[in-house]
Amino acid sequence: MVHLFVLFCLWRLVGVFADTDGLKSVSVMEGDSVTLNSDLTEMMDDDLILWRFGTKNTLIAQISVMVDSIAVYDDVLDGRFRDRLKLDHQTGSLTITNTTTGHAGYYKLQINSERKSFNLTVYARLPVPVIICNSSQCSLSSSSNCSLVCSSVVNVSHVTLSWYKGNSLLSSISVSDLSISLSLHLEVEYQDKNTYSCVLNNPISNQTRHPNITQLCRTCAEVHLHCCNATEAVIRLVFSVLVGVATMAVLVYDVRSTRG
Repeated sequence: MVHLFVLFCLWRLVGVFADTDGLKSVSVMEGDSVTLNSDLTEMMDDDLILWRFGTKNTLIAQISVMVDSIAVYDDVLDGRFRDRLKLDHQTGSLTITNTTTGHAGYYKLQINSERKSFNLTVYARLPVPVIICNSSQCSLSSSSNCSLVCSSVVNVSHVTLSWYKGNSLLSSISVSDLSISLSLHLEVEYQDKNTYSCVLNNPISNQTRHPNITQLCRTCAEVHLHCCNATEAVIRLVFSVLVGVATMAVLVYDVRSTRG
């Protein structure tokens, strides 16, 4: 009985190491296809190949060379794999087409007694960032600088928003949460001739926007001038009202004095 218990423990340990050994990380952009390679050049006559997905090890595809059987079970797991699974009849590799974030997770390949694992990460496509001038602050003092804001609303994880001057990184901000608005400021001179770029990226892709300094800063200057002119007009109006009130008060006082 002791020997049987030891053999059972060894068998369990072998199973644990077989499930975790050789884990490969694979990344793909949402909507693209990805192939999980079996690393076989061709299958043998007695090969049995099983593909499983997720923590529950749901069987999604299998090949039995001995009985000449090939099957995909793409209706499992709410049909997320429907019409998306393809098996290579020669190597047993599995291809997932038109990927979505629902396909991310762990895949396990069993070739007879050999096991391999894959961790698939599916990244959503990134939006192009937007650059505007920051006209929220109105000041009567003139300045040779204008403030640019690069922003993006993202619904993906593990993204970074950065400002570059040429190839040099000026500033950046990274987030790992979903559904968040990112923004990053940059102060430039109105006559700046340098090349700037705002980049939104994740580990496998990026979106870049280059600001037109002349056009954006002119817009900022026009808004600044309009804002300041409006402020000056308000100040003049308030001053005129105060003068009018003071004049009326003097007239009333004079009339009362005359009657007295």
